[in-house]
Amino acid sequence: VERINKFTTKKWLMWIGLLLLLIFFIFNKDLITLLIDRDVDKIRSFLTSNMAYAFFFMFLVMVIQNSFTVFPLILVITINLNLFGFINGFLWSWFTSVLASILVFYGVRYIFQGMIIEKFNPKLIEKVDANGFAYLFQARIFPFVPTSLVNILAGLSTIRIMPFTIATAIGNFLFFFALALIPAGII
Repeated sequence: VERINKFTTKKWLMWIGLLLLLIFFIFNKDLITLLIDRDVDKIRSFLTSNMAYAFFFMFLVMVIQNSFTVFPLILVITINLNLFGFINGFLWSWFTSVLASILVFYGVRYIFQGMIIEKFNPKLIEKVDANGFAYLFQARIFPFVPTSLVNILAGLSTIRIMPFTIATAIGNFLFFFALALIPAGII
């Protein structure tokens, strides 16, 4: 009976999360379209009228980025730099990326693991298990590894939350700073 209740709770959490995501997309359809079109100027003008909403919206965008990698990471960082300035935009991008990574890590580990573990090569998960911190740190600073993939693999592995968080924080800080310099130079 306890196993059935756990499965039902996980199923409900999944459906609630998907419903909230759908509601988010419905209420922010215009803004999502601007993101997909990569129109930084229109996004900035849309969000600058309400900065509290801008912080919240950009956090949710980072959660989506860390879950599915829908938007290019440099676009998200560029928008944050445009909205909040270089230092605050960089720090907001970094902070929200770490927080979003933790949310995805826990979501995969405790809610979605049973559904997605068979979609990944067990040897890849074993590599994360064997090298833990070093594997995650290297994946964070290597520009061609999607953040969502790193988060999902870590959630499927046996790595503990503290090494995951430290590797994510340090790796993302370095990588995001390098990425932030690109739009800062262009701006």
